[in-house]
Amino acid sequence: MNWNHNTFFMIGGKYTRYACVHREVPYQHVDYFVEDDDFVEVHGNRFWKPFVEKPVNADDHRIMIYYPSSAGGGMKELFRKVGNRSSEFHPEIRRVRREGSYIYEEFMPTGGTDVKVYTVGPDYAHAEARKSPVVDGVVMRNPDGKEVRYPVLLTPAEKQMAREVCIAFRQAVCGFDLLRSEGRSYVCDVNGWSFVKNSYKYYDDAACVLWKMFLDAKAPHLSSTIPPTLPWKVSEPVQPSEGLTRVGSGLIGTFGQSEELRCVVAIVRHGDRTPKQKVKLKVTEEKLLNLMLKYNGGKPRSETKLKTAVQLQDLLDATRALVPRSRPGRESDSEAEDIEHAEKLRQVKAVLEEGGHFSGIYRKVQLKPLKWAKVAKSNGEGEERPVEALMILKYGGVLTHAGRKQAEELGRYFRNNMYPGEGTGLLRLHSTYRHDLKIYSSDEGRVQMSAAAFAKGLLDLEGQLTPILVSLVSKDSSMLDGLDNASIEMEDAKARLNDIITSGTKILHNNGSAEKPWMVDGAGLPPNASELLPELVKFTKKVTEQVRLLAKDEDEELAEASPYDVIPPYDQARALGKTNIDVDRIAAGLPCGSEGFLLMYARWRKLERDLYNERKDRFDITQIPDVYDSCKYDLLHNSHLNLGGLNELFKVAQVLADGVIPNEYGINPEQKLKIGSKIARRLLGKIMIDLRNTREEALSVAELKGSQDNLAMNKTTKEDTEYHTKPNTRNEESRRTSFNSERSMDQDDDDDKETKYRLDPKYANVRTPERHVRTRLYFTSESHIHSLMNVLRYCNLDESLQGEDSLVCDNALDRLFRTKELDYMSHIVLRMFENTEVALEDPKRFRIEMTFSRGADLSPLKVNDEIAASLHQEHTLPIMGPERLQEVGSYLTLANMEKLIRPFAMPAEDFPPPSTPQGFSGYFSKSASVLERLAKIWPFHKHGNSNGK
Repeated sequence: MNWNHNTFFMIGGKYTRYACVHREVPYQHVDYFVEDDDFVEVHGNRFWKPFVEKPVNADDHRIMIYYPSSAGGGMKELFRKVGNRSSEFHPEIRRVRREGSYIYEEFMPTGGTDVKVYTVGPDYAHAEARKSPVVDGVVMRNPDGKEVRYPVLLTPAEKQMAREVCIAFRQAVCGFDLLRSEGRSYVCDVNGWSFVKNSYKYYDDAACVLWKMFLDAKAPHLSSTIPPTLPWKVSEPVQPSEGLTRVGSGLIGTFGQSEELRCVVAIVRHGDRTPKQKVKLKVTEEKLLNLMLKYNGGKPRSETKLKTAVQLQDLLDATRALVPRSRPGRESDSEAEDIEHAEKLRQVKAVLEEGGHFSGIYRKVQLKPLKWAKVAKSNGEGEERPVEALMILKYGGVLTHAGRKQAEELGRYFRNNMYPGEGTGLLRLHSTYRHDLKIYSSDEGRVQMSAAAFAKGLLDLEGQLTPILVSLVSKDSSMLDGLDNASIEMEDAKARLNDIITSGTKILHNNGSAEKPWMVDGAGLPPNASELLPELVKFTKKVTEQVRLLAKDEDEELAEASPYDVIPPYDQARALGKTNIDVDRIAAGLPCGSEGFLLMYARWRKLERDLYNERKDRFDITQIPDVYDSCKYDLLHNSHLNLGGLNELFKVAQVLADGVIPNEYGINPEQKLKIGSKIARRLLGKIMIDLRNTREEALSVAELKGSQDNLAMNKTTKEDTEYHTKPNTRNEESRRTSFNSERSMDQDDDDDKETKYRLDPKYANVRTPERHVRTRLYFTSESHIHSLMNVLRYCNLDESLQGEDSLVCDNALDRLFRTKELDYMSHIVLRMFENTEVALEDPKRFRIEMTFSRGADLSPLKVNDEIAASLHQEHTLPIMGPERLQEVGSYLTLANMEKLIRPFAMPAEDFPPPSTPQGFSGYFSKSASVLERLAKIWPFHKHGNSNGK
């Protein structure tokens, strides 16, 4: 039979909402169904993307997942395996199907893995894990052509679910699918008669169970005499355990052969991006003011944010109607303010027209009312209406094809180098649930896509990034976004930085010395910084003028076309999964990516204006990083345009930026520590929770293994049973009391979750089934990388830690000082090792290894050789390898690191308690009668065919 009842349910917990849209005929209009850009609404119940669309017809296996515009949009189609494919991603499809009846459900993130459960009667269940088709749709197969699966242990609750499914659907031999999401388990599909494809353990168990079932039915007097194993089955000797994999560090040095990798924590900056841009203009046009009122509920004093495709299309239509057809400087645009206003409207129009389609991940618009007036209504009464508003358009900062390639390659590097000692590496660890992986990202689109591309390389996935992003990456803006907590201190640092540069002098800090140049106020600033500023302005003007001429030629070509004709668009959604350049645009002499000459000119013109105010004869040093970013971007991606002076500008901008950027996060070590601890406080707290939880888990496993060894020696079955029922020893109980707050505050590490995702060690065919590695990846922006690094290297300067050595050795402090920039894909890695030969209570049992990478290597931009030419052609810079932050042979214990970091990390008790996942509501009782009622709604057992799924 084939039972696909198309709904989620869970025993003893919350279930996902679902709703059905029924159509008698294809494309029938349904009054209670509403579709918007990022949600559908059924009978007033709103389902936000990502959501799942399932056909009501159980014989139709085409299931769709629709993704939100904030993740790039598009749809993934799931289907029965065809060759090595089980799904396909369609970035252009954004509207739901209307040719039949469908059920809509909330999408549930599962970490990229499904669990297949097979029952033989209500008292037996076998479970296997496989890669979810949702991620990349590629089926992993073994040399025999079978899908790769690993036996996993079911929790008691899941075993009860298997029993109740078996009873409710009246199918003794039954297969169904489990989703494990947010610490809960859900049944998403019941397939009916289904057998395990390749497991001798399952075949033997099934034979025993079926034999007993037959005898119970036909010869109950013989049933009790059947042994629990097959009588003709020769007892096979138990394979001796190889124990834990013994590995050394591989990066810093080996501390004997008794160390086991337990945890990898990495904080990673996003990849190469386009320059970030902003357009501000005051608008008084009725079309734009009405648009603001349309999307803010008609409230004259409320601002509006436009992000969805419909909203941005409305803005584009209004802007097209307002942009004058004639160019500035002609008779119709005689006033200077009118010329500038018209130019900004053209820029807004050009930004909205780029990219192929709208997506909140690329651009957003704010409309803020500034002035109001009373307007008479037809009934004589007056109403307040806005008459002027400020429009702010933010765009750019998009991950480039080079950024995607960098992130993916770094993920592959991690896969091959960060997890030593396991014969088949990280992929086998992850597939068998021995790898506890969580990936976090800030709210910025470039950071999210960097995380998804990294995951693609780390887990050897294929296809586009949107499904990977939604399935594997969690957003946490409160931990990885924003500078608000340190805004005052950063403004003070910038003001002091401006004084140092413009005065041309340096003031030594009290602790400054020739041996430690990083202790100087304004360390890293060039001594001739004030002399370099005019050079920076000169070369910026030279580049801007050349781009202006290119933009003029492009605009004259556009003036001859219809106002609704657009340059063939560069579709950023389609480019999300690509790591190669658009060769056709380069060959045509156009700028790389989606930027046209008009926007390129607007970018450079704004930099020229903001960098130096000619009327006031004043430099704005805060613009130096933006000039450097733009210069670096064009030197890498637009070298084919042959802009004169760009190389000279890069050299000057780099020298200044190398001094300015690090000092924006503090002018001296004490200020860097203060700012860094405010920005990274929450992230530091989460990292310490990760390390503590790993330690507790490792100690629990060690105690459990030790107790099992003792029980095996004593051969006491009773003690063995009692131990498995009550596994916590007194030492573990005391640690639970000590660290209870940390564990309870981190929802990712609840005890329930930790026991669920475990390999079945008896039948897994895995060399080291006890091995379990925790990986936490945090993708963020430049500010958090600088802040975290500043805390790590200067934490010992705090008054409470006087006399303590720095976590970072002097040699590494000097290298960091000379490194200056933490460029794209720069990262900090903490790896924790357990020395299994050291006593459990010994602080040296857990060692921390710290490394960092400066990220993208800029040297190809400075030299002219074959390697540099090749990289220029690919528009991609390589990522620098890891460097040590500790001396070779040093030993940093977790306890010592906790001591030094604790003053700057958010305490575990300050983290908010775990919240219920959005959209989870309602309860099912534990009674199987609920499932039986569900089964009766769809009477598959009456009319189904006999083919298993």
